[in-house]
Amino acid sequence: MTVTVAIDLGYEFEVKAPFKDVFDLLSDVPTSASFFPQVDQLVDLGDKTYRWEMAKVGTAQVHIQTVYASRYVSNRAKGSVVWTPVPGEGNALVGGSWQLTDKKKSTAVEFKVAGTVDVPLPGLMKMVVVPIVRGEFEKLVEQYIDKLIERFGGEP
Repeated sequence: MTVTVAIDLGYEFEVKAPFKDVFDLLSDVPTSASFFPQVDQLVDLGDKTYRWEMAKVGTAQVHIQTVYASRYVSNRAKGSVVWTPVPGEGNALVGGSWQLTDKKKSTAVEFKVAGTVDVPLPGLMKMVVVPIVRGEFEKLVEQYIDKLIERFGGEP
């Protein structure tokens, strides 16, 4: 049995770096991924598609590893980086976007991510598992954003 956990997060913040610097980093998936905590491996599948293999969490006997692939499309003129889920790769489907706005002396950043993660546990565990998985995902995303803010300058 599996428990499917839905994730839907959004964040807005501003950094003190120029638009070009922020866009260049966020549109370079391997560089951007290097700021995301607990990435075990990022695999380039070609055609701007990457498989994210997250570190295993849990104990030696019971653990969860989230694996998913997304295809990335960057558009400097629109200030966007959009990723869409690739079905059939791993146990999750994840999509989202970065939307950047040049504020001349800073860059406004909007981050959205949504998807589902299938956790191989009995349905009876759903009430316990869903808040834990959502909470862990939210914590990782917040650490990611904090690292990016630290890199570019700004207030978390």
